[in-house]
Amino acid sequence: MELKFDRLTKQFGNKIAVDRMDVILQPGVYGLLGANGAGKTTLMRMVCGVLNPTSGDILLDGYDIDTLGENYRKLIGYLPQDFGYYPDFTAKEFMHYVSALKGIDKKSAKLKTKELLDLVGLSEVANKKIRTFSGGMKQRLGIAQAVLNDPKILVLDEPTAGLDPKERIRFRNLISSFSKDKIVILSTHIVSDIEYIADTILMMKGGQIIINSPSEGVTKEIDKKVWRCRVPQNKVDIVSSKYRVVNLQHEDNNEVSLRIVSDTKPDENAINVDPTLEDLFLYHFDDMVSL
Repeated sequence: MELKFDRLTKQFGNKIAVDRMDVILQPGVYGLLGANGAGKTTLMRMVCGVLNPTSGDILLDGYDIDTLGENYRKLIGYLPQDFGYYPDFTAKEFMHYVSALKGIDKKSAKLKTKELLDLVGLSEVANKKIRTFSGGMKQRLGIAQAVLNDPKILVLDEPTAGLDPKERIRFRNLISSFSKDKIVILSTHIVSDIEYIADTILMMKGGQIIINSPSEGVTKEIDKKVWRCRVPQNKVDIVSSKYRVVNLQHEDNNEVSLRIVSDTKPDENAINVDPTLEDLFLYHFDDMVSL
């Protein structure tokens, strides 16, 4: 299976959200990183057929998805950034409702609902109304509905935003369990959410993919560009104004330990340290995000 973006472009008035993108995706987990406004959600909506491109094509195994029509939509599972649910439905009722929308027969829907609610840890609250659920429980229900039709292409847009660390870890494990033989696109600006599960890192900026690399070794670009040094407390602001400071930690002797991403050595006492995906993200987006 191959999903191809061929000079894919989406423009809203004078703003180009996705700009002549050329990417080929095959089964695996793709972590789509980018700051807010990078074009991630627009891209996801085009993949799911919610938005039409201004120009360019999305091809599945060489066939335009518009031509494939319903046959393509049957292969899609989608958890949008703002997941809509009916608060007075129970989890089971909601799953049956989504099953009907996806054309799944009642017998299969009943079996699949039981299987998936158990898998996402909601079997004990299957008959509880969704309005009583925590944010994490709602997100787990969201991924359950997304995979009801056993999709070949699973699209998850900011799925862990607002979740506590424990729920985020559980959610990442769920995504991994669903990823076999599928193209999974996980769009987020939370670096740690994809650091452990993505096979490939796609980094998006200004509507274009600026990095398309296997997760292993993706940080080679900034080898010898991540530094650690100690500076007096009164020099922190000066250093921060000149360099990308990824992290700072106050020491007992009125000094501050700084982690810096820089093409050049920021201080005579600075030493190189191993780069992380977060370092790489800040290297490209320090002008667009704040820690």
